[in-house]
Amino acid sequence: MNYIDKVKKWKEEGKKIVFTNGCFDIIHAGHVDYLEKAKQLGDVLIVGLNSDDSVRRLKGEDRPVNIQEHRKRVLEALKPVDMVVIFEEDTPERLIKEIKPDVLVKGGDWSIENIVGADFVMSYGGQVKTIDFVYDISTTKIIQKARNGAR
Repeated sequence: MNYIDKVKKWKEEGKKIVFTNGCFDIIHAGHVDYLEKAKQLGDVLIVGLNSDDSVRRLKGEDRPVNIQEHRKRVLEALKPVDMVVIFEEDTPERLIKEIKPDVLVKGGDWSIENIVGADFVMSYGGQVKTIDFVYDISTTKIIQKARNGAR
């Protein structure tokens, strides 16, 4: 069953669909906290995952550290995540329009007006939410720390 059919089935069952997206290159505590909080906003959490080519265009030629199949596998193993869909574009706009989530979620570093797909989701009565970060951590910081040999 493809992801569109799964989403349709969940909607028919009356499940509240939550969508978020990102690169999720090196999973860390901040990612886990964020995904747990996103899942609490509904019944089903779908993660749009940037493809390797998309990550390279957004983050540079030395990224991603982990290939898309590995990043997807790790995300799928996390308790809050119900589905992971890889997308090739730089933004998840097409995916958001296909899934039509009840709730669109991004990190607290995004303002609602800058969240891709926010206008679309709000146009049919869906919600757009941001989640504050608890941990001062990022994949970029982890990579820098590893390169510097710091603890």
